[in-house]
Amino acid sequence: MTSKQRAYLKSLAMNTEPILQLGKSSLTPEFTESVKEALDARELIKISVLQNCMDDPREMAQMMAERTGSQVVQVIGKKIVLYKEGKKEKKKIQLP
Repeated sequence: MTSKQRAYLKSLAMNTEPILQLGKSSLTPEFTESVKEALDARELIKISVLQNCMDDPREMAQMMAERTGSQVVQVIGKKIVLYKEGKKEKKKIQLP
């Protein structure tokens, strides 16, 4: 992913509300599955890391990206933005 594409995705993510919350149970297989489903449906998702999660958000983002086959767009504070390109017929986001 180029820096121009990453900047475009960041601009899209600014107006997006977090759709998932990562809590004290951390990365469970169920949470990973829900991230996969959300990425398939939306391509670009924002995840909020709650205060009671003691893990580092950057490490959690990297692990989620590896497990779901997605890319980390950005991690700011306790917010994680992930992107996974959709299938050709279901593609919603056109990258520059």
